[in-house]
Amino acid sequence: MARYGLVLVIGWIGVLKFTAYEAQGIQPLVANSPFMSWLYEIFSVTTFSSLLGVVEVSAAVLLAVKPWLPKVSAVGSVISIGLFLATISFLFTTPGVVEAAEGGFPWLGTTGQFLIKDVALLGIAVWTLGDALSSARSGRRA
Repeated sequence: MARYGLVLVIGWIGVLKFTAYEAQGIQPLVANSPFMSWLYEIFSVTTFSSLLGVVEVSAAVLLAVKPWLPKVSAVGSVISIGLFLATISFLFTTPGVVEAAEGGFPWLGTTGQFLIKDVALLGIAVWTLGDALSSARSGRRA
């Protein structure tokens, strides 16, 4: 259930990256990141969003093939872990993550509420990695 829930979330969000509203939605997150803002010097907002969508949809597909190809699925888990670590970094770099009117940390604003779920998704991605590697080592497919 955890694996295919993660597949659904990453895949769906990945498909949304091909829309203009999602590209604009992630723009402030990426633009305020010292780790990723340089990407907008190379790619337009929509091109970067589309490339990210390709990575996310690919990760979802790789995660989903675990019953047949556990080693391949492990690659999807590693990609997912990277995606979630990148998203979690926005908690520390994006203005508006905490609600200043309530005194700041630990009160999350809407952006912070949107981002904090990725801590749990990161945990699931780490679990899927362990599960896929365990299956690959033991030679089981399911």
